Amino acid sequence: MSALNVKLRRDLWSMKGQMAAVSLVMACGLMVMIMARGLVMSLETARDKYYSSHLLSDVFCDLKRAPNAIKQRLRMIDGTAALETRIKGTLTLHLPGLREPGDGLVLSLPDGRETEVNRLHLRLGRLPEPYSAHEVVVSVPFAKAHGFMPGHTLEATMHGARTTLRIVGVGISPEFVYETRPGETVPDSRRYGTFWMSEGALAEAYDLSGAFNSVILTLAPGAETGPVKKELDRILAPYGALVAFDRSEHVSTKLIDDRIAMLKGFAIAFPVIFLSIAAFMTSAALTRLVRLQREQIAQLKAFGYSSAAVGWHYFQFALAAVLAATLLGSVVGLWLGQNLVEIYHRFFQFPNLVFRPDWWALGLALAASAGASFAGVLGAVRQAVSLPPAEAMRPEPPAHFGPSLLERMGLLRLLSPTQRMALRNLERKPWQALFTTLGLAMATAIPIVPGAMGDGIDYLMDFQWRLAQRQDATVTLIEPGSPSALHALSAMPGVMHAEPFRVVQGRIVSGLLERRVGLTGRLPGARLNLLLDAEGRTVDLPLSGLLLSEKLAEVLELVPGDPVRIEVQEGRRPVLETFVAGTITDFAGVGAYMDFDALGRLMGEERVISGAHLVLDESRRDRFLHEVSDTPAIASAVFTSSARESFQSAMGDMMGVVQAVYFGFAIIVSCGVVYNGARIALSERTRDLATLRVLGFSEAETTVVLLSELAVLTLAALLPGLWIGTELARILVMTANTESVRMPLVLTDRAYATAVLIVLSSSLASFLVVGRRIKNLQLLSVLKAPE
Repeated sequence: MSALNVKLRRDLWSMKGQMAAVSLVMACGLMVMIMARGLVMSLETARDKYYSSHLLSDVFCDLKRAPNAIKQRLRMIDGTAALETRIKGTLTLHLPGLREPGDGLVLSLPDGRETEVNRLHLRLGRLPEPYSAHEVVVSVPFAKAHGFMPGHTLEATMHGARTTLRIVGVGISPEFVYETRPGETVPDSRRYGTFWMSEGALAEAYDLSGAFNSVILTLAPGAETGPVKKELDRILAPYGALVAFDRSEHVSTKLIDDRIAMLKGFAIAFPVIFLSIAAFMTSAALTRLVRLQREQIAQLKAFGYSSAAVGWHYFQFALAAVLAATLLGSVVGLWLGQNLVEIYHRFFQFPNLVFRPDWWALGLALAASAGASFAGVLGAVRQAVSLPPAEAMRPEPPAHFGPSLLERMGLLRLLSPTQRMALRNLERKPWQALFTTLGLAMATAIPIVPGAMGDGIDYLMDFQWRLAQRQDATVTLIEPGSPSALHALSAMPGVMHAEPFRVVQGRIVSGLLERRVGLTGRLPGARLNLLLDAEGRTVDLPLSGLLLSEKLAEVLELVPGDPVRIEVQEGRRPVLETFVAGTITDFAGVGAYMDFDALGRLMGEERVISGAHLVLDESRRDRFLHEVSDTPAIASAVFTSSARESFQSAMGDMMGVVQAVYFGFAIIVSCGVVYNGARIALSERTRDLATLRVLGFSEAETTVVLLSELAVLTLAALLPGLWIGTELARILVMTANTESVRMPLVLTDRAYATAVLIVLSSSLASFLVVGRRIKNLQLLSVLKAPE
């Protein structure tokens, strides 16, 4: 081992605390990069392989009823590679252990052949026998939630008829990787599931023999979705077709793509923050080391070591931190990624979702950390190689100690001598003080993000299920009903109040922009399922014009007063030229709302309803549930309390992991920055502090001199850190807000107090460690100091 390597090893050991602090901060950034990039690769690989191997459809279209005779005509649409027609329906489930009924979606499987599009992946069992009236395959999440296995049975109501279904298989479909009830964004596997059944049997159950009500197709290579959707709409228009849509508008694929996009943002933003802090810490530590080793540098050059050799020697300090950080960040990042993939299994149903490390990310992490560290120590290395031996043999010239600004203003007279010393030293080293403050500000900012997330979830739940959804249950009909349907719902046992709604599917068009949307008709003055603004105030429904979701207005670049066109895809398929009357705040999906009677006039119908929001008498709830189960016209009954419970359960584990990781980051950064700054300050001022002891200052007074500097910097970092954390939370919330799901930005006193408490506690712990070192100062070292 060469002499320089021996020196490197000894110096690293003497600086082990500082190097460990630098490595930990750097490792945090690399851990996020490796974890996020690995999750991105895992989800993208599982998604792409699954979509390709099981032939996920590129275009979807639902309709009322069309004869099988037009299948061949649909297959001839230019750009179509494979096409399936199928039967699609809803069913009501009578589940053991649950008071309220569940509901589900049932889809047909071709009899006697394998489907050409959206192939099932069986986990257990087999497919239903052709024309079997009772055999079904059930989705994996639903089966897991109830412990269903092949051979089990369950009671269901299909198209008004009570039947017993026998489970012969458990599987998943690329169409429902993220399985949710239509209109919702959080899975409710206990109360909602997807089923697959023989086409012949399902056609008979839903009175669709010789017909179909759903079309799915894949595109030929190079084909564009736009012309295919347009032609599909044209052919199926006489058969009550809804708007044809492609993968980009499919709920499951949108939610997966949104999650991947968010992870990609995390893989960039947080490593930049942590590596910047680590670069500053490395620069500060190495700059001080070079200043302390002036004489050693001179001796090395005098013994024949070149400037390049000396420079590389000091670069190796940074390289040691980089290697340690890369090793630690890689191990922890891979471990954390594997654990998060297990959580993702609860949301995303893939045949083979395993954590796949992005090995390119490991190389990128090493390069990024090395680049940040080398950039940080470049100034220190330049200082080391530029020192002439004769000059380096002399002690470093003392700093300029003229009156400071605070002294000239007379403000220091109010402070004790030790406090004056601390403030003078800070003012004479402004850049070091500035960068230490920035590091502490970032440590203050980091815990605000998980705090904002937690508070945002709490606000969303309160907004959604206390302020907006004031109904006890929402009942949806299989087919739109006449006014008598509302009377029937109102007359059900336990119903105290009912408010109808009408939903029609359409396309909203603004210039060259358009979106598929559900247009909802509501009664003026409705008291249930309210429309609210961002402040939680009720938004009155206008007599003319539309209310749009804020996100939908943003996507379509619309503001109140702008003209807009609604192309309804039901009934007579009318077109409405109207305007945007205002916007409302919601956090899942997008929608458009208008007056109930105005929508009825547009559709050429009178008081037709799609369902109703209900207030129930809790004492008669069981009788209501029994009536719902026996009413064939009801497609689903969603209870507000159950929806809230499902949301809270789904988000709980994920938020717990995220908050723990972020709080850990904050503690590491604050401890690392404060400890690193304190150790540098101690090494710089050891002789000064020991001299004060010799002059008669007590241990406490000597400790106050140094720790007062760090305390001032910590307090100075709090307000900037809170502001940075606020902006960082705002940016992340904006990044995570999509058409599928949105998170409100909520910043409470609790989030700010938690951030301040973490930084102050971490700083106090660092103060105690450094204070112990000050007490152990060797006073004789002052007498040995060279003149």
